Amino acid sequence: MELHVFRTSSAFPFTSIAKHSLLSKSHFPISLSSFNFSDIPQFSFKVESQKRNPAKNDVVFDDAAYEAERHRLDAEARKAMAETSEMETQNQEDPKAWKWVIRKRVWDLMEAQNIAQFPRPVHHRIPNFLGASVAADKLSELEEFKVAKCVKVNPDTPQKQVRFLTLNGGKQLLTPQPRLRTGFFSVLEASMLSAGTIKEACTSAGVAKYGRPIGLEEKIKVDLIVIGSVAVDPKTGARLGKGEGFAELEYGMLRYMGAIDDSTPVVTSVHDEQLVDDIPIDKLLIHDVPVDIICTPTRIIFTNTPIPKPQGIYWEKLSPEKLSQIRILRQLKSKIEKEIGQKLPTGPSEKLPPTAQRRR
Repeated sequence: MELHVFRTSSAFPFTSIAKHSLLSKSHFPISLSSFNFSDIPQFSFKVESQKRNPAKNDVVFDDAAYEAERHRLDAEARKAMAETSEMETQNQEDPKAWKWVIRKRVWDLMEAQNIAQFPRPVHHRIPNFLGASVAADKLSELEEFKVAKCVKVNPDTPQKQVRFLTLNGGKQLLTPQPRLRTGFFSVLEASMLSAGTIKEACTSAGVAKYGRPIGLEEKIKVDLIVIGSVAVDPKTGARLGKGEGFAELEYGMLRYMGAIDDSTPVVTSVHDEQLVDDIPIDKLLIHDVPVDIICTPTRIIFTNTPIPKPQGIYWEKLSPEKLSQIRILRQLKSKIEKEIGQKLPTGPSEKLPPTAQRRR
């Protein structure tokens, strides 16, 4: 059988975006003011291994090349976030400075107590932790998980077992490509996989190999959202991610698609040492996504969060510099502007960290 070799680009094209009722609302509210995405147009990998994806016209997939490129880009992104955290922490007037203080405290604690698991160090990551699989098993015991037909799960390592339990339970798995570099979301189902590939499909490379990429026009209903966290308050449901804002961006996009609403449960799985009590609700930004349920290796916590969930995308909070780094949002913004016949607002200009500036 003839082998095909191809080169994939940094993002799947979105050729059409369906109109949504949120168009009538104010600017698709979701604040991206704290996001620090990297636009890396050179992201590509040559696909020429002997492994085939039967769902994609028998095209072969080079796992090693994909992983090498992913690790390189992740390292660049973490370096940029380290620069951002240092810059924002030094500016006490920055509304995001306090978040970095809590994140660093948790990351340092996990490393010091050897709670952290591979990949390490956990700084500037959604940290993998000892007992992540146990927390995932507890999550699978939730009635919200049992009745869900489609579960959106973040692509980070500590939630790998959640992705496996989703597919193994016959549910549809919706997961984003890491840092949204190769597209938007991918959909996977057990029927698309063999018994020997289901575990592989729970990895980043496996999602790229076996998943079906979708665009913003996809008609899909998500019954449960699982997100990773650096720190979370069990009394309020207030959550901090690693600081790039991908969970918020993904949430806002799903709101745009009509895939979720305020009633869609948001769950996180963390170590007990990631539970904190000093996230001030009054300092949270409008885009911050609260969690309804927390699963740790030892317990399940229902937060009854009073924090409102984001309603969409807040364009007036998104700086020109940030917008220039996020291809999907540029495409979406252009599409909406054509549909409504007017320009959407843009947030104030901002100073980017040196690494981010070099990427522009």
